[in-house]
Amino acid sequence: MPAIIRLAVPQDAQRLPAIEASAAQAFRMIEALSWLAESPPMSVERHRQLIALSTCWVALDAENRPQGFLSAERDCSDLHIHELSVMQSMQGQGIGRRLIEAAKDYARSNRLSFVTLTTFKHVPWNAPFYARVGFQAKAAIDLDQRLAAILSEECKHGFAPGSRCAMAWPVT
Repeated sequence: MPAIIRLAVPQDAQRLPAIEASAAQAFRMIEALSWLAESPPMSVERHRQLIALSTCWVALDAENRPQGFLSAERDCSDLHIHELSVMQSMQGQGIGRRLIEAAKDYARSNRLSFVTLTTFKHVPWNAPFYARVGFQAKAAIDLDQRLAAILSEECKHGFAPGSRCAMAWPVT
């Protein structure tokens, strides 16, 4: 049975860090990034904040339990994806793709300009995945101040310089 995608509700916030932690286990396959499997997930409080903005979607299994989520936030005329995570046991079933579609639908219905995100350039389930669903990598010289600041902050948190990129999906 395919997952049902819906807006997250406050009661979902408690379950989302475990989903993120499970999804992060995939990084154990990449020696240079294996430390991410042990990194703390987004806090329950931060999830509650994004849920309150109605920019967080969950994928539910047959028992109505969240198995994946996408958390985003509006910034002027853009929707920025902070996190997309799917339980490791549920990966490869199209759940991430369907969560991306929910974010795109939101951007369309709110007449936004872009859906943006930052991600690893060379991790197969990161930039290459987003490119397959229509996102385009932005050249460093084309970054707006917001995206440049996000990438800079990520380097301060341990990401190797040049390992990450910003990507955008044009709504129109």
